[in-house]
Amino acid sequence: MDRVAVTFNAGSSSLKVGVFRLKDGRALRLGGGVATLGDRSRFTFRFSDGDETVDLPSGPAIDARLVSQVVDCIVRRGFDPVVAGHRIVHGGQVFDGPVLLEPKVVLRMEDLTHLAPVHLPPALAIVRAVRSAYPDMPQTASFDTAFHSSQSSLAARLAIPRELHDAGIRRYGFHGLSYKYVAGELRKHDPDLAAGRVVCAHLGSGASLCGMVDGVSIDTSMGFSPLDGILMSTRPGSLDPGAVVHLLRNNFHDADHLEDFLYHRCGLLGVSGKSGDVRVLLEDFHPASREALDLFCFRIAGEIGRLAVSLGGVDAVVFTAGVGEHQPEIRSGVAHHLGWLGLSLSEPANKMNATVISARESEIVALVIPTDEEQVIAEEAIEVISRHRL
Repeated sequence: MDRVAVTFNAGSSSLKVGVFRLKDGRALRLGGGVATLGDRSRFTFRFSDGDETVDLPSGPAIDARLVSQVVDCIVRRGFDPVVAGHRIVHGGQVFDGPVLLEPKVVLRMEDLTHLAPVHLPPALAIVRAVRSAYPDMPQTASFDTAFHSSQSSLAARLAIPRELHDAGIRRYGFHGLSYKYVAGELRKHDPDLAAGRVVCAHLGSGASLCGMVDGVSIDTSMGFSPLDGILMSTRPGSLDPGAVVHLLRNNFHDADHLEDFLYHRCGLLGVSGKSGDVRVLLEDFHPASREALDLFCFRIAGEIGRLAVSLGGVDAVVFTAGVGEHQPEIRSGVAHHLGWLGLSLSEPANKMNATVISARESEIVALVIPTDEEQVIAEEAIEVISRHRL
């Protein structure tokens, strides 16, 4: 049987699973799938030799039964799962790289839940479910925040009293697994360009930007939480703290209701009043939908300008994730605001979602590079179990 790594990427309402063959210290993708949690649904694994579906149990909880059904599907295909790798959104100031999920490590992760109350609980639920169903299977964690641990104290600091900063209230940055993957792919495509000043725009349901030099994170748009930075599908991005205080005092009874509002009712959805899905808004001709998209592009361009200050200039802009990879209109809208910086796109290349989409005369190279967080999780899982000789 082929030895495989199984990767789990848990969101608040979805679960992505990847399957990777372990060969010569590398992770080769064999297949994967996505399940939407909360209702009875079908999990569809897409393998190179055909699909297989699993009927998931109903209910919102991630439990050992669900994990067991998913892993059993992998075993039926003749694979031997030897490690489970997990995406963990927040590692705080504790974790700056992938780790083996020993009991004491899980306890330290649970202590960080207050830093990411929306994202950490479902990920930890998956960890516990795997342990319950397969107690002998080693598990590893890959942290989104780890990629940004290279940033300077100046980039990480918020303008608050020092004792609060020392207690962990600081800028962390997220989407680090995506940025790590894209940095590696850019290095394969153009090593000289990858060694320069690159802004990567991860534009999906959650969205952020990262400024890198030689593939190392220098600055990023998200700060203390995944709410910060540019507006997203249902999150507002940067918001005046005075507005937050006003909302808490006048519109919401407690922090829990305000948190739900900020995570699920703002952003593109809030501005348009229709949807947080860029594809839906692009097909809608109501002024509010157009305004939401215009604001999205305007804020992305503004953040690229800010990151240009952190980097001392920009040599390349990379678009990635669902919107960044597949929506030429958004990329064009961003570039419209950055002509002063020397960025111009080739309209035919942009419409084709080509790898290089900048015009010949552009002073900045613009690229589209698909991301693959699960690939990074699998590679880091192999690295960890090799280090521990498991």
